[in-house]
Amino acid sequence: MKNYTSEIKTYYATLTKTIKALNTNELSDAMNAVMRTYERGGTIYTCGNGGSASTASHFANDFNKGVSLHLQKKFKFYCLNDNIATVMAIANDISYDDVFSVQLDGRMTKNDLLIAISGSGNSKNIIKAVEYAKSIGAKVIGISGYDGGKLKQLADYKMHVEINDMQITEDIHMTFDHMIMKIFCNNFNIATH
Repeated sequence: MKNYTSEIKTYYATLTKTIKALNTNELSDAMNAVMRTYERGGTIYTCGNGGSASTASHFANDFNKGVSLHLQKKFKFYCLNDNIATVMAIANDISYDDVFSVQLDGRMTKNDLLIAISGSGNSKNIIKAVEYAKSIGAKVIGISGYDGGKLKQLADYKMHVEINDMQITEDIHMTFDHMIMKIFCNNFNIATH
């Protein structure tokens, strides 16, 4: 039987080092964008591929139920990944590159916010959604890793993880959701479970 303790320690040491290097001012700016959208009654759309799709869905869950449950005024999060039939119909009939932008077309307004998640920052369907959001005057939070790619360049607010490692990147992206949720719940005096 192999002892994995050294590799385990290395993984978590890398994770910890990467977290310590995060730009907390940029994270705070992104959080303020979420709060401003909530205050004006806008919808916050999330999207991502693969593991990022899971994180996008988790954001919607944590805010539609977790944060909003005890609030009179609710957060309005909508995950563009969560209607599989719609995603697959667009992918089949139009293009997988359009699965998010087509859903935003005619629904998103300039008062809304897009949280776009891409580890590489270069997913074509994410970039098309970002370009659509910006074309109508909506703001974009880009959650990225590696060098940030096109997403970091286009986003109004950046939640960037500076590391060339998809697993560490996705780990930290998930903490962004829980960190924002926890801080907002504390500010609203809501107990989290």
